Amino acid sequence: MTILGHLIKSAISLKQQIGKGNQNPVEDQQNQLKELLEKAAQTEFGKHYSFSKILDSQDLASAFRENVPLHDYEKIHDEWWYRIEKNEDDITWPGSVDFFARTSGTTGSKSKRIPVTQDMVESIRKVGIEQVTGLSNYDLPAEMFEKDILMLGSSTDLTETENWKEGEISGISAGNIPFWFEPYYKPGKEIAAIEDWDQRVKEIARKAPEWDVGAVSGIPAWILLMLKEIMKEHDLESIHEIWPNLALFASGGVAFEPYREEFDAITTKPLAVLDTYLASEGFFAYQNRPETKSMKLATDAGIYFEFIPFDKRGFDELGNLKEDPKIFGLADVEEGVDYALVVSTCAGTWRYLVGDTIRFSDAQRFEIDITGRTKFFMNVAGSQLSVEKTDEAIAELEEKLEIDVTEYVLAAVKNGDGTFTHHWVLGLEGDLSEAEGADRVLDKILKTKNNNYKVARTKALTQVKVDVVPVSKIYDWAGAKKKKGGQVKIPKMMKEDQFEEFLELVLK
Repeated sequence: MTILGHLIKSAISLKQQIGKGNQNPVEDQQNQLKELLEKAAQTEFGKHYSFSKILDSQDLASAFRENVPLHDYEKIHDEWWYRIEKNEDDITWPGSVDFFARTSGTTGSKSKRIPVTQDMVESIRKVGIEQVTGLSNYDLPAEMFEKDILMLGSSTDLTETENWKEGEISGISAGNIPFWFEPYYKPGKEIAAIEDWDQRVKEIARKAPEWDVGAVSGIPAWILLMLKEIMKEHDLESIHEIWPNLALFASGGVAFEPYREEFDAITTKPLAVLDTYLASEGFFAYQNRPETKSMKLATDAGIYFEFIPFDKRGFDELGNLKEDPKIFGLADVEEGVDYALVVSTCAGTWRYLVGDTIRFSDAQRFEIDITGRTKFFMNVAGSQLSVEKTDEAIAELEEKLEIDVTEYVLAAVKNGDGTFTHHWVLGLEGDLSEAEGADRVLDKILKTKNNNYKVARTKALTQVKVDVVPVSKIYDWAGAKKKKGGQVKIPKMMKEDQFEEFLELVLK
């Protein structure tokens, strides 16, 4: 047992114990709002919305809410961020912007350009360190703490303009790791800069025997493909044959559970899984204890959170934001309620609707689950299906048919008579014939779990159709869209026009 590993583990545990006595997330959020307003008061945005007067208010949160409007990407870009792109300083945050994060997010969605300041780089780093200190809550071997960490994100070879660099947030973060972390960081800067994802993975597979990896991080689907490529390259039955000390996977972007069986199939030792919530707008939350799959909000890292109930208090039946929605601060949230997440950050993102819906699983610990997207919400004929509901239905389908659905996509397709069909595409590993009858089983599951869906099936939602394809077809589609790897997530729900294009490739 190594002395260095024990020392690092003990230091992490000590830092975690010291920090526990100083935590007050509600106060943290009040302080974060005050600091953000003070720092941005003399920006063009701050002067326009009178941050100095807001700071004189007795109730800072209420004054902020009353004087600064909510923004989606189009509003804040078209009114403010376009000026940053013209190389103007002090627009929504003091000084200039060093990076822009290009959102690839969900494949097929329109790309956005989100400013990333040096303060945001530091914020992401701070939350990452907070998550590392939380490892003291896990029963991890001491050896792991001195092993390599492989981060499979997007390329660190950022596109350079005259005034800034841009790329995906994972590439920006990996390109700004602290110097002391570089000896542990794999695949290293040279390989991480390879733009083509397949080529990068081939290089990782070739170099894998030279590394002693204790932890990996990335989106589950792409990590799986990488690990399988390594096993194929070196004719392995388990990834632990080449990396015996691999003990930790920091998962991000999507729920890990749909991938658990596949990870279990290629590992022979326990693999602790930590979920993370790193978005282009910031590092919002992280899992820090093994008793839950939920994530703790990062309440003291340059981000101020607000929450809009994703129900009739905040949104209409089509999922559109109401003119005067009910909005809550951290002190007033309730467990079991879906909220649309709103953030203000040290990158000059103000009262910004991220597009994600979250739910507090523990309002005392301020732990959340991501439940879906405000725009990925299927409501044909009032069916009211969220990604969370379809995930649950797919999990039950897997159990009933004894199959492994690695990826799935759902679209509502309009029929010639004005009614609708729910058209599913299931991506499987193995024998596709095992999914026979999936349409009937899925339909029955959703009728049982969701009364709105059951009612919709008696109205305009007249049909359910399921196509089953090798999951490699779905990943090939992502590659054809030049959206493979990195931060990219396969969409669980698509609009009809995008779905038609998707079917042309995966069904041929």
